[in-house]
Amino acid sequence: MKKITFSFLFILTFICSSVSFGQTRYLDPVFPSVDTTNNIVYAVNQSVLLGEALPVATGATVPIGIDSITDPNNPTPIFFTMPSLELDVFQPSGDTEAERPLIIYLHTGTFAPIIRNGAATGNRSIDYATQVFCNQYAARGYVVANTDYRLGWNPALPTEAERASSLMKAAYRGIQDVKAAIRFFRMDYENGNTYGIDTSRIIICGQGTGGWIATCLNSVDKLSEIQLPKFLDPVTALPLIDTAVMGDWFGYGGNPAYNTPSNVGYSSEHDMILNMGGAIGDLSWLEAGDKPIAAVHGNLDAVARFTTGNLSVSGINIVSSISGSHDVVSKADMLGNNSAIPNLFDPYTLAAKAASNSIVGSLDFSGETVGPSVDNLFPFVTGNPGEGSPWDYFDSATCVGLAQLQGLPASAGTDAYMSSLATNPNVSMAKANAYIDSTLGFFCPRIVNTLMLPGNSVGVEKKNVSVNVYPNPTTDYVSFNSSSNIQSITIFDNNGKLINSFNPNRFTFTISVSDLAKGIYHAEISNGNVIRNEKFIVE
Repeated sequence: MKKITFSFLFILTFICSSVSFGQTRYLDPVFPSVDTTNNIVYAVNQSVLLGEALPVATGATVPIGIDSITDPNNPTPIFFTMPSLELDVFQPSGDTEAERPLIIYLHTGTFAPIIRNGAATGNRSIDYATQVFCNQYAARGYVVANTDYRLGWNPALPTEAERASSLMKAAYRGIQDVKAAIRFFRMDYENGNTYGIDTSRIIICGQGTGGWIATCLNSVDKLSEIQLPKFLDPVTALPLIDTAVMGDWFGYGGNPAYNTPSNVGYSSEHDMILNMGGAIGDLSWLEAGDKPIAAVHGNLDAVARFTTGNLSVSGINIVSSISGSHDVVSKADMLGNNSAIPNLFDPYTLAAKAASNSIVGSLDFSGETVGPSVDNLFPFVTGNPGEGSPWDYFDSATCVGLAQLQGLPASAGTDAYMSSLATNPNVSMAKANAYIDSTLGFFCPRIVNTLMLPGNSVGVEKKNVSVNVYPNPTTDYVSFNSSSNIQSITIFDNNGKLINSFNPNRFTFTISVSDLAKGIYHAEISNGNVIRNEKFIVE
């Protein structure tokens, strides 16, 4: 392991442009640089490639064939090293706090190596968004563990049951790995706390495939949940996941050839889930008492459906009736699991509410009708069919280079680039940074309020203040009358775009709306202590 100060390289401008004095730790990037400790092995377990017949311990090197081409007179073994279970730790440079909240960050990738997964993303060290997110959270004062998990499944198996089994096992191994990572940090805490974490504040943040792991990890805690009828072999009626072989969801037990428990004896508990475009295997898994969850998700995501639909990869149906962020967060809100998250009125929450309102009654990628607006969910409405990760940035040259480094033809890199481009046709670094900023701005207030960190009063309504808006609907003007002195009024359109702001310093204030386009607008009204959000319509 080598400790270095990350110079931010390609994201220097993004971070430096965000840093300013007088900001709030955990909400804003108050640290200008971040230290990283790379390639920390946190566990060892049995992994697979495409099949299940030959598990190989992570980090182990095994012969997989004979090279008789290089020297026909002297054939030599071909060796393969199964990637280790590693993580990189990001910490704010110069931080004097002894214990900081820990974010375990899980990258995307469809449980297969980058490029080989048919996509331009899927590597914790290479993916642009993963690196920016980890640095940006650390710049806000968190400790971030950019964590790998075991890969390996076969999307080309002949039947849906076999494909579902293969994918479910990959996701299940991911759950086991993340819980092993949680235990790793708790073990380290009791042995000196090398990374300065607060074990009472552990957040799991999953991006894409990592979001699947995070959301499922939050809810799978009963044998019956992984033995629902849709998770049984249609011919034999046997469970697709056999805990006697794979171990339980903590990573304990099972056949030693298929599961090696790691960091035994420490708690696997977490405190919050942040889901970026992931889904849950079955909505019934989610129960009262599960940890709080907030999410960002593309409403037209083709893989993890926004509501509830079938999971398909490359047009092949894998698992039926999985539920995405709209239905997951809606149920979490209904169950009271998100009761620790107050009603917020910050600009990102207002933008999220406006985006949610704008798609009510529309169809997601599955053709399902989007229901009522959901708190603690920010729908990313890009208009691009199939888009699920607008925070991603990638380019063709890098994809070709990554393909060639893996011994694949350049065309494999081009194909992966084109596949990702199909659902992110206007990909750019500026676009990626904008959605990264929106995600951070939406998640961080929810983290600080759920975990009661400094800054938990920001954007929170503290007491009742009455506000009247009239006439509504209107054509020429709109007036705001408040029971307390109005210090500021900020107007947003229904897409969350800032239209105008005023500082009235009076109880009643009237503005002209004759130059505004017809539509729905939102007014954020503040008396300096309390913020109210009111809607008005221009006809």
